[in-house]
Amino acid sequence: ICFIPGGLDCSISFVSHVLGKVCVHGWQKEILGVLVPRLTDLTKSDCIWQRICWQLVECVPDRWMEAVVLGFVQRAPGADVLSRLLGNLVVKNKKAQFVVAQKMLLLQYGHTSAVLQNLLGYLALDSSRRPLLLRVLQDLLETWSSSSAVKHSPTEQQLYISKAILICLSNLKEPEIASCRQELLTSMMEGVKCHLESSLPQLRRLGMVVAESISLSINSEGPVLKFEYEEDAEIRELKSLLVQTPSFCVVPSLPDEDGGEKAGAALPLVPESNEKSYTAAPVIPDEESDAELDSDDDLIPYDMSEDKELKIKAPMYIRDCIEVLTGSRSEDVDKWEATVKALESLVRRNPAATREVSMELAKILLHLEEKTCIEGFVELRQRAQVAVLTTDPIPVAKYLTSQFYSLNYSLRQRMDILDVLVLAAQELSCPKFHGKTKHSGVQKPCIQLLPGSDSSKGWRRIVDERIKSKTRRFDTGQSRVELASCPNKFNSVAGYFFFPLIQHFDRPLTTFDLLGEDHLVLGRLVHTLAVLMYLAVNTVAVTAMGKALLEFVWALRFHTDSYVRQGVLSCISSLLLSVPTERILEDMTEELLETQSWLGDVMEKDPDGDCRRLALQNLLLMENLKKKLEAVPS
Repeated sequence: ICFIPGGLDCSISFVSHVLGKVCVHGWQKEILGVLVPRLTDLTKSDCIWQRICWQLVECVPDRWMEAVVLGFVQRAPGADVLSRLLGNLVVKNKKAQFVVAQKMLLLQYGHTSAVLQNLLGYLALDSSRRPLLLRVLQDLLETWSSSSAVKHSPTEQQLYISKAILICLSNLKEPEIASCRQELLTSMMEGVKCHLESSLPQLRRLGMVVAESISLSINSEGPVLKFEYEEDAEIRELKSLLVQTPSFCVVPSLPDEDGGEKAGAALPLVPESNEKSYTAAPVIPDEESDAELDSDDDLIPYDMSEDKELKIKAPMYIRDCIEVLTGSRSEDVDKWEATVKALESLVRRNPAATREVSMELAKILLHLEEKTCIEGFVELRQRAQVAVLTTDPIPVAKYLTSQFYSLNYSLRQRMDILDVLVLAAQELSCPKFHGKTKHSGVQKPCIQLLPGSDSSKGWRRIVDERIKSKTRRFDTGQSRVELASCPNKFNSVAGYFFFPLIQHFDRPLTTFDLLGEDHLVLGRLVHTLAVLMYLAVNTVAVTAMGKALLEFVWALRFHTDSYVRQGVLSCISSLLLSVPTERILEDMTEELLETQSWLGDVMEKDPDGDCRRLALQNLLLMENLKKKLEAVPS
């Protein structure tokens, strides 16, 4: 940057054109990496240089404006510096306003939290730009509260929009919040509804955090929304964005580093002026405090060193367990707890006695509710259900699958049925996994309700193991001990687990509509069918199951819920891995070609990253089938 002596007037439009063209041709990082620090120093105390800098960016042609503005926003060390460098560019230039207020916030989602804080802090630092900040917040809330946007946009974009909303709220003043309180309340109610309806836990947590923050902003002195959720690093970072960071302290490093994240999360969500009131300890008169300390001095504690806990003897027979769980003796809480804890081992030790009452026992366990705060009650009940189902598979499987589509069941009970079917199928197909060591601890279902970061983690682990087993490796390493072989008990009962689950999925009931609002259960059902299909490998019914499964998922391939689509793609993977290649090529040729075309579209266009990855994996499996077919001599 050169100096013009003698106070002569000059035009810097040529420099602006050069800057814009250099940035748009891919040299943005190199030129702005030098120019921004230099201009930052020059504009600290010199208003002439501020005007020169404003003129520099204002004279950039509109076709190059986006690259220049984006570079300044990304490389400015703070919102106050960005305000000095750009001035009121977003007010004067429509292209710059579109880039800052629309494109960087609603059409892009790859920028860091520091960039968002720079951008929105810049809008908040001048009175002429603050109306634009309010408009940006309204646009963000409109997108956040749109059910269509929640269903069809990636999770990363939802997180990005949530961060922008919280930063906007932290920059608003009380009069501004009061002027749009009703709009905020309306958007909060609509947005939290569509987020809580999502099948993905991350989206539900995002909705809860943003709704809590909006509620805190519009009702700072009254009752506010409060949800129960598990806080992780992502949630703590979101909450830290509500605490406004002084513009002169903002640094370009990422705010989600460990140290900064913990420091931000520890700050109270109150104005700075009120901080001291929270740190000052209350003053208690000496006489009152002494009275409190001396009030319990006269009480002598009981000696409980030799006390022993009374042990309740558990029932010894299956019918005694049924009597305790259902009969007049059910009021004995200690006996009831002992029965629940001992039921699984009792069922496994007495298979003959269990088969006599298996249907009754399955019904009792399905409707069993927790009467006391027994630790691990859900797992204990589930393990007992699995034990009954594996002991007498056919009648109990018929009962459970019929109850899945029956009336007067909660969604939780229907999902419990799916969990039990999956766990029992695993045990029947791999009995060596389910000895004493497997049941010594709390058994986790393979298909969980919705794992926190990856909704089909259990399925992917299964598929990865299967692909690994089919991969040829020249360096085998240490030799493996060959496991003892055993019969696959799931072979003769696979159909009883599988086919009833796909018969009535399209028939809505009074309180149950899989194709409607109960898409969470539909996603669980599709994932369950994928696991059952995989476990049926080498069974007699696997080909018929594969054809039925392909027909079932074909009707769901364009479902709006990403968790359901992930389950559909998992079903395709299990079909390709389990059904013999010859049967696939002979019985499902046309369906396979249509599926391949659809998978290509999913890989390119689906907004969910997990769906795109699963689609690519399925295309690779199909390519392997094609190579195997070509390798077979004619």
